[in-house]
Amino acid sequence: MNSKGWEKYFSERDKQHNRLTGKKEPAGFGEKPALLLIDIYYSVLGTKREPIFESMSSWPGSTGLEGWAAVDKTAELVAVAREAGIPVIHVKGMQSGITPWIHRKSRPSAQTEEQRSIGFEIVDEVKPASGELVIEKTAPSAFQGTPLLFQLISLGIDTVICCGETTSGCVRASVVDGATHRFRMGVVEECVFDRTEASHWMNLYDLNQKYADVVMLDSVKDYFRKVGAKVTV
Repeated sequence: MNSKGWEKYFSERDKQHNRLTGKKEPAGFGEKPALLLIDIYYSVLGTKREPIFESMSSWPGSTGLEGWAAVDKTAELVAVAREAGIPVIHVKGMQSGITPWIHRKSRPSAQTEEQRSIGFEIVDEVKPASGELVIEKTAPSAFQGTPLLFQLISLGIDTVICCGETTSGCVRASVVDGATHRFRMGVVEECVFDRTEASHWMNLYDLNQKYADVVMLDSVKDYFRKVGAKVTV
């Protein structure tokens, strides 16, 4: 792994602690991976590619251009996964009127009903292909209250590679739950995104230390190609 963007947020104490106890080598992945795309829909990106504060005027939860950059990298990985026969699973918020987990909102939503409907749509860049599983959730974790665990078991999956948003929220919750269920978990650094930089990087560090291997996009592409011939969906 080359990038360690979290280091610029370390205090001197943190740097010393990381030298003493930081993760030295990745735990590694298995032979039957799946690619999990978490909450890559318009409500967190907007329908136009704009800097975050411009986008927030119409889409308060937007992650701005950094989010779109991660989506483009994710699209590259999705193409490799499909070519290699790796299962691609999409997870999104439930579009049913069921109240999701509690958010502390600074102001009431000014979005129209049409905007809210569009917001739940997975972006075209990574939209599900025919036959790919789409799971709706009402909690941060992709595992909580959904059939994801059963689907992974039925496919014989031992490794879950995660992309999407937010690093500090639904990605983190899903990775922790996946590790709890004894899957080998991976997070693709260039393919996850958040609204605040410090939160993004420190959560990546924490996930890498405790629950997952945070890995670079090119290494995951190589991994998918290597195991692809052995994977039978």
